Amino acid sequence: MTENHQQADARGHFIVFEGGDGCGKSTQAAQLAERLDATLTREPGGTAVGARIRALVLDPDFPELGDRTEALLMAADRAQHVTEVIEPALAAGRHVVSDRHVASSLAYQGVGRGLGVDAVLELNRFGTGELVPDLIVLLDVDLHEASERLGDDLDRIEAAGSDLASLVRDSYHGFAAEHPDRWAIVDGNGSVGEVADRVAAVVQERLGLG
Repeated sequence: MTENHQQADARGHFIVFEGGDGCGKSTQAAQLAERLDATLTREPGGTAVGARIRALVLDPDFPELGDRTEALLMAADRAQHVTEVIEPALAAGRHVVSDRHVASSLAYQGVGRGLGVDAVLELNRFGTGELVPDLIVLLDVDLHEASERLGDDLDRIEAAGSDLASLVRDSYHGFAAEHPDRWAIVDGNGSVGEVADRVAAVVQERLGLG
C-alpha cells in the first residue's frame, strides 16, 4: 500500500486551504486531493444542507443579511459538514482536503465584520466539536491580483469590496504568525502547476504525505 492510501485503522489527516477570494484555493485543494487520493470538500456547501446555506449566504439579492446571521449560518454549515463528511472520512482513515474551514469565519466574520475573533471561535468550537486541522495552507496573493482573477461576477461577500479583503488578508497573516506549527504560507502566484508543487512540498515537509 502506498503513502497515498491509508490503513483502515489509522486516522486520516485534515488539511485546509485558506486565503482571500481569488487566491486559487479551490483549484489547489482539488490538485492536492487528487495527489493524495483524499476526500475533497468545501465550506460552505460541502453537504446538501450546506449547499442550501451557501446559496443563501452568497446570494447578492440579500444585502440585508445581518453579520451575526452570516456567522451563525456559516457555523451551521460547518457543524453539518464535520458531522456528515469530515469526521467520518478521517475516522475511516481517509485524508480530507477542505476549501475553507473555521479560520475563514475568524477572518471574515470575526475581523472583517467586526464580530470579534473570540466570539466567532467559540461558536465554531461548538459547531465542530473542536475539530482542528492538521495543516492550514494559506495561499497568499496580493489584493490586486486576486481582484483581477475574480472579475465582475461577484457573490455577496466578494462584492463587499477591498476594505473587507484587506482586513481578511491581514487577519490570515496574523493567524499564521500566531500558530506557525499549524499554518504554512504558500505563494499563490504563478501557474497552477507551480503553486501545486509548492503546496505539495509543504505537505510533504509538514505531514510526510505525497
